[in-house]
Amino acid sequence: MLMIAIACANCNSEKLKTVDTISENGSVIPVNGRVPNEETAIRIAEAVWLPIYGNDIYNSKPFHAKLISDSIWVVEGTLPEGHLGGVPYAAIQKKDGKVLKISHGQ
Repeated sequence: MLMIAIACANCNSEKLKTVDTISENGSVIPVNGRVPNEETAIRIAEAVWLPIYGNDIYNSKPFHAKLISDSIWVVEGTLPEGHLGGVPYAAIQKKDGKVLKISHGQ
């Protein structure tokens, strides 16, 4: 019983974070898009790459994301110096998180 009271006391002390949203075609979308930053874009790319390319994608770390025309995140791995081959690539729509393209260079 005491633990519940402590948990509730902590709930009241933390303010809920609100996000400005827009309504589009019956969906609520954050103003900054569902993929607002580089970290989020990289996490989405990793989630898509992993089941396709396996743990080998981590040999291409660090991953970098670049926002193109304020609408598409391009996420790529880094080829280690002196190595031949390719790196994982993903294009992700900022507005809704839709994965537009994935590939892995040779």
